[in-house]
Amino acid sequence: MHIFGDINEPYNLERHAQIILQGIPYDGTSTWGKGADKGFEAFIEASHNLELYDIETDSEVYRHGIYAPSVLEDFESPEIMFDRVYRHTQSLLKKDKFLTFFGGEHSISIGIMKAFAEEYQDLTVLHIDAHADLRSSYLGSPYNHACAMHEANKTCNLIQVGIRSMDVTEKEFMNHEKVFFAHYIRSEKNWLWQVVEKLTDKVYISFDLDALDPSIMPATGTPEPGGLWWHETLELLRLVFKTKDVVGFDIVELSPIESLRHPQFLAAKLYYKMLSYKFE
Repeated sequence: MHIFGDINEPYNLERHAQIILQGIPYDGTSTWGKGADKGFEAFIEASHNLELYDIETDSEVYRHGIYAPSVLEDFESPEIMFDRVYRHTQSLLKKDKFLTFFGGEHSISIGIMKAFAEEYQDLTVLHIDAHADLRSSYLGSPYNHACAMHEANKTCNLIQVGIRSMDVTEKEFMNHEKVFFAHYIRSEKNWLWQVVEKLTDKVYISFDLDALDPSIMPATGTPEPGGLWWHETLELLRLVFKTKDVVGFDIVELSPIESLRHPQFLAAKLYYKMLSYKFE
């Protein structure tokens, strides 16, 4: 049994919890640094060292209850992974809980977002990432991590933040008016409000940890220089949670590095911060 934050009963029990934390330790299509399948375990272990009082929000969000069901794993192919995650998310959406997911690589988000897009009309996907992830197919599959946002780009209001790496073929799928490139963020003081103005009321957040600068988050499969910093990331997230109805989120692409503890602790802290903003 996985228990986030080492929290005690009744806060880790399904019947009490308002929050579900679904682990999906899948790493079937990553193409450089492997290890995202080890991310969830490292994240949970690091969370046991969190202080559960959040200074910024003056809250202890764990009291709303965080339940982690059995992880989804042992997928034979990307297609099987997509189908199982999609159907499982559909079932979770019937539980009237706040749904959160932790990967695994970014391809896990495809099925999740499909289920959310069917559940919520006029949904925005806020995609925070170093990579555009807009390929229609990669290495023979549309369910590759490089394709994570292709379907959402067609079915949702996709807003992308932090992008600084992409293939030229992705330009044909990209809506440049809805992309906040890393270099633009560095030159534009009002970018935070510009992001928020493009969101609809219902928002799902997909957070790839390589959006962060590798100096603070080196443990990803494809680190890119020039990323987001901790406090500006929190400023964006708090503003989104304050002004919009965030209906769920995922965090993906943690690939632990032996002897380094701070990346997984950052991931656990980020997760807890996002919950603190949601229930603030």
